[in-house]
Amino acid sequence: MNAYPSKEEMMQALKERHGTELQTCFSAGVVAICGLGGLGSNIALSLARAGVGKLILIDFDKVDVSNLHRQQYKACQVGMYKTEALRENLGEIAPYVQIAVYTERITKENAKQLLSEADIICEAFDAAEEKGMLVNYVLEKMPEKYIIAASGMAGLGPADQIRTRKITDHFYLCGDGVSDVKDGIGLVASRVMLCAAHQAHMALRILACEEFQ
Repeated sequence: MNAYPSKEEMMQALKERHGTELQTCFSAGVVAICGLGGLGSNIALSLARAGVGKLILIDFDKVDVSNLHRQQYKACQVGMYKTEALRENLGEIAPYVQIAVYTERITKENAKQLLSEADIICEAFDAAEEKGMLVNYVLEKMPEKYIIAASGMAGLGPADQIRTRKITDHFYLCGDGVSDVKDGIGLVASRVMLCAAHQAHMALRILACEEFQ
């Protein structure tokens, strides 16, 4: 097996791609990802590849065979907690990114503890009530933090219907805003990944120093 590149080699490669100043902004960032399914696992992958300094991964669920068509897990990881499986996968891709995992359901009671370190919070839940709870909690109790949520990524609709909207100065919403898994075809990997890419890209734009935005 080939040895991993050194931390210095990987950082130099990122600086050559992004520029030293922009990479410094990314490397200083802390992003929490709440829910590690089709959205969250893909958000984490993009941010890890970009060299974001620390990722906080939060989910209580285990990898199921039904997840494999759109989530960043391997068949051999079925039955593992998603937090542990994703940490393992990210460690192979970006071994020097700091990763903290919390294998529990996020609630109003523990949200402050789990999210206190994050600069940016990515909402990546399936259920509407969980989405609403997290967004409302952050806006009301943590107004200094940014939250990037998602709504509408089901089906085979046009890719350009997935977009990012600025709701308030600290709240962004990604998706088409209308499609629902109950409407027919359900979730397709490519469209879910498009929405996740919007969320990850918005996180990077927020982390970037102002002159890069």
